[in-house]
Amino acid sequence: MLPHDLNVDLHMHSSASDGVLSPAALVSRGREHGVALMAITDHDTLDGLAEAEEAAGDLKVPFLNGVEISVTWGGETLHLVGLGFDRDHGALAGALRSMQTSRFERARDMDNALIQSGMPSVFDAALGFAGNPNLIGRTHFARALVEAGVCRGVQEVFDRFLTPGKPGYVSHEWASLKDAMGWILSAGGVPVLAHPARYRLSETAHWALMQEFMALGGGAIEVSTGSHSQDDTRRYQRLSVELGLAASRGSDFHCPKESRCDVGRAPPLPDGTLPVWAGWTVQDARAH
Repeated sequence: MLPHDLNVDLHMHSSASDGVLSPAALVSRGREHGVALMAITDHDTLDGLAEAEEAAGDLKVPFLNGVEISVTWGGETLHLVGLGFDRDHGALAGALRSMQTSRFERARDMDNALIQSGMPSVFDAALGFAGNPNLIGRTHFARALVEAGVCRGVQEVFDRFLTPGKPGYVSHEWASLKDAMGWILSAGGVPVLAHPARYRLSETAHWALMQEFMALGGGAIEVSTGSHSQDDTRRYQRLSVELGLAASRGSDFHCPKESRCDVGRAPPLPDGTLPVWAGWTVQDARAH
């Protein structure tokens, strides 16, 4: 089977960060959906990987270690997916533990910002939605505000309260692109620029980001993802070919009721791109 024909999903989230399914349940869902290679990429944590790897071994699902690291670049928050790294690597694991401390502090600030805007405190409720308290974030607050009846759905909460310029949004200085790239590469992983169409960057800034990403050793971008429209997918298909970047595919799945794409159901990777997994074998995946 050719690489483009494989059902590969290299971007999804478990209850170790802001997903609702346990790592084992997420692997099981991938198997049910015919995923041939998967990576769980929780936000700024490796905590779910051991459980996921064990489940993948039991179910015979080829599996890669993954993570999605929050990055501040040009005043914007970007996301960098790391794939196939050594999760016992000290620098990567230590850096992510430090980021988790800052996430908890930011959550307190978000709750205070919401209170000042006239909302009730939902910190404890948000904490209840977080399977990992150290990874509490905006999605958990959104679910808590839906539960409290403030909004009808998670997207409405983001639109009204949790995006830049809205009353519950709290800016934060995440890792630098250089540092995040260095952590992934030093652990033997592959850095992938996640859902690039989502970032609010001018054309000049977007081009500068791509150039810096490549100069730091980046060789892959997400082309097919639940976060991209058809036009976005075509744009990044062209860009990956023009710049010689490998293309990645991922659902960005969080929850059956919230996500645009289920596990293994992202749009197919367009022809003409080089799949980031093209040179990997099942044995390679299990080694990671």
